[in-house]
Amino acid sequence: MFKNYFKIAWRNLIKNKTFSLINILGLSLGMACSLLIMLWVQDELKMDRFHANDSRLFYVMENQHYSGAINTYASTPAILAENITKDIPEIEKASQLLWETQPVFKVGDNFDNEKGRYVQGDFLSMFSFGLSEGDPKTALNRPDGVVISKKLADKYFKGVDPMGKTIRIDNKEDKIVTGILEEIPSNSSMKFDFLMNFDRWKKDQKWAQEWGNNGPQCIVLLSKNASADKVSEKIRGYVKTKNKGSNVELFLINYGNTYLYSKWEAGKQNGGRIEYVRLFTIVAIFILVIACINFMNLATARSVKRAKEVGLRKVVGAYRTSLIGQFMGESVMITFLALIFAMIIVLAMLSSFNELTEKSLRFDITSPYLLFLLLGLTVVTGIIAGSYPALFMSSLNPVSVLKGALKFKPSAAYFRQGLVVFQFGLSILLILSMIVVYRQIQYIQTKNLGFERENLMYISDIDKSMEKNFASFKQVLENEPGIKSVSLSQANPLNYGSSTMGVTWPGKDTTQELLFNVNPAGYDFIKTMGIKLVDGRDFSPSYGTDSTNYLVNEAAAKKIGYKDPVGKELTLWGKKGKIIGLMKDFHIGSLHVAIEPLIVGLQSKNETYGAAIIRTQAGQTKQAIASLEEVFKRFNPAFPLKYQFADQEFGKQYKSEKVVSRLSGYFAFLAIFISCLGLFGLAAFTAEQRTKEIGVRKVLGASVPNLVGMLSADFVKLVAIAALIAFPISWYFLKNWLEKYAYRIEMEWWYFVVAGIAALVIALITVSFQAVKAAFMNPVKSLKSE
Repeated sequence: MFKNYFKIAWRNLIKNKTFSLINILGLSLGMACSLLIMLWVQDELKMDRFHANDSRLFYVMENQHYSGAINTYASTPAILAENITKDIPEIEKASQLLWETQPVFKVGDNFDNEKGRYVQGDFLSMFSFGLSEGDPKTALNRPDGVVISKKLADKYFKGVDPMGKTIRIDNKEDKIVTGILEEIPSNSSMKFDFLMNFDRWKKDQKWAQEWGNNGPQCIVLLSKNASADKVSEKIRGYVKTKNKGSNVELFLINYGNTYLYSKWEAGKQNGGRIEYVRLFTIVAIFILVIACINFMNLATARSVKRAKEVGLRKVVGAYRTSLIGQFMGESVMITFLALIFAMIIVLAMLSSFNELTEKSLRFDITSPYLLFLLLGLTVVTGIIAGSYPALFMSSLNPVSVLKGALKFKPSAAYFRQGLVVFQFGLSILLILSMIVVYRQIQYIQTKNLGFERENLMYISDIDKSMEKNFASFKQVLENEPGIKSVSLSQANPLNYGSSTMGVTWPGKDTTQELLFNVNPAGYDFIKTMGIKLVDGRDFSPSYGTDSTNYLVNEAAAKKIGYKDPVGKELTLWGKKGKIIGLMKDFHIGSLHVAIEPLIVGLQSKNETYGAAIIRTQAGQTKQAIASLEEVFKRFNPAFPLKYQFADQEFGKQYKSEKVVSRLSGYFAFLAIFISCLGLFGLAAFTAEQRTKEIGVRKVLGASVPNLVGMLSADFVKLVAIAALIAFPISWYFLKNWLEKYAYRIEMEWWYFVVAGIAALVIALITVSFQAVKAAFMNPVKSLKSE
């Protein structure tokens, strides 16, 4: 029986080549797109889940309470881990984790900046970052120990066993290699090429000894039977037991969840990369549904061609269930053929897709997950695509069919029309999403940040050896070709991460806890950054009192309550001074959040640190780079020069949004293309069904434009209805997406006009091809049987 069913299905495929090709091509494109997306989704969901202690590893997070606001941070006191393991028995191990740092490694004459972390001794026994050499339990216990990657081992000790060898760090202290890291898995969000002892770093940092200061992250390993919720509740007020004036409440979040759930608002989790996972999962479903609708529409439209087959089978005793099984089997067979083509498309496109998404996805046919995904995709797609055609065709009345009196109910035509409306509605939604996402990314990229990011360079970390002679470095560099001005900033121009409540002024309400961003900077800060001054002046060596004076932005002045702040008193960390300049608000972080209040103080000559900021002359970038390299080498010959351009680094902040924008465009194109395949097939079938009608109309004098209009009108109406339905739904979802940005575009009317016209024009072109072909047919041929 099954062999017979297979023969019938195969003959139908061969007999109706055009419709078979449309069905298979549409399904294969839809399945290929879904496969690529699901591979990406799987990779995202697996991120950081490879650790053996995954269910027991937790970040310690902070909710900091201010007057009317809650801010959530992963930063904690640097002395938290060593204390919390003593006081909370449910916490088995803990490790502080410093932000990524780039010290200079030197072995012989070979030196370079390397990226890595300072961590505490239990780090390697908590996580599953393996060592090819060394003991994970002891490798980080030595204050002078360093664990390096295989890449660094080959770079600095090629051909020599690096264990026990010495590496000079920042040209001031020696470290002994105590371990070699195995390659870090690609599904780890934490990357590093070395690990060093955190306690040794902390010893030189006075601020890191206090409970009131935050910076490093703390990760804990709970005991096997501990409840994360109970431990989270237990540590809530822990910092307050050490620092009575603290406004901090601690809580735990699973380490593996932090990659996808990274955004917090008012102390509550509010999205992150999980939003993209959900978005692309929905897109994959949309495109697959659009492909399935093609199959449904064409199969039901062509059911008249197989009506007699159904009638004869029923007459000779076939049950409806067996007919349903036959047609569903045919659908699954066609889907399987489409899957083969889909796999070929995926293999061909995977490299480009990886490049676009910056992933290392593999299409490994031996993977149980992939095999299950392929099987599930084939069965689900086949059942969805074939369900309605099977039910519809198996319900045909054999008497009516064999008498030639078969008439389809209006409901069947309405259903097909409804599928077209639904299909194009989804396509229009994707087109609108593409337009809005693209416009928002363009808005971000071109928005005036309040400072001139063009022609602005910076060196992120000034080496310790340059701290004492930075003033000379600045003076010499400013006299070189291509250099306009030089200044100093604690943070790089795009991210001011330091904040404090230690700000007072005359008349301040002492019951309020207000948070201000702070950024100690150098002379010519305003000039070099290209910030606009609303009032006052920049820091200048001509004013000796500037060591206790401050610059504030408009947001800070508003929060303080000063209308004309220049000349007013302000105290920061007990240092009383005056406001000498009011800066126009400028962005110092992501455009997802509003501009925050900022206070800029002057760095003292004895504490020069942070980023060197260099303003280059417009159009003289090459000369500026050459000048910088020459002067830097003169002042710092033992260290490599690493610089960034502010405009390029700014673009990298929105890398995820750029990927989403490009993918949205590709997916929208695919959706409309697949929809048009179905429309093309449906139009061809309609023209075929109305061949005699077209012949009669031509004989009676109908022109080609009249006939084209007649055949196209119904389809164009359906697309117009789809647009009217899709517009309000799109507006609702896209408006909610835009609201995640503090600075965003408005939903303008012309977006909808462009999306609607695009869909209508594409549909019209698709249908018109068949309509014109039918209209030019010789009426003699179509009427000769009459």
